[in-house]
Amino acid sequence: MPPETDTPTLAGQPSGLRWERLRQRAQFDAVLSTPPVAKTMHFALHAVPAPAPGAAAALLPGQGPWIGVLLPKRWAKRAVTRNTLRRQVYAVAQAVAQAWAGRAVVVRLRSGFARDQFVSATSEPLRRAVRAELLRLLPGGPRA
Repeated sequence: MPPETDTPTLAGQPSGLRWERLRQRAQFDAVLSTPPVAKTMHFALHAVPAPAPGAAAALLPGQGPWIGVLLPKRWAKRAVTRNTLRRQVYAVAQAVAQAWAGRAVVVRLRSGFARDQFVSATSEPLRRAVRAELLRLLPGGPRA
């Protein structure tokens, strides 16, 4: 089995880092307490630098980078839509992990995708639109 660092990225090049996922509410609250560092039409990006050793380091242990995805039902009512969006966020984030080393980020959906424009939650046009928007949101990644 190949090592974890040989995971292919969007550009087909291996990434040296793996994202650690935020799992606890306190972790999300710590990152979301800051204003967004970037916004697109549908997403907002919140980010904080690596914590100094001490109490904050217990909240985000390890080397990072850390990622959390917040997809409210208000903006993506169908579970299949939320799962598709989540997969796209993780795929794009893995491609740009090196640029985010030592930081914790939360990608938050801030408005819904029009169901009349994207009828199917797993359609290729929706995936392409989400991926393009995420590449603008997470700097450091390949530009398509």
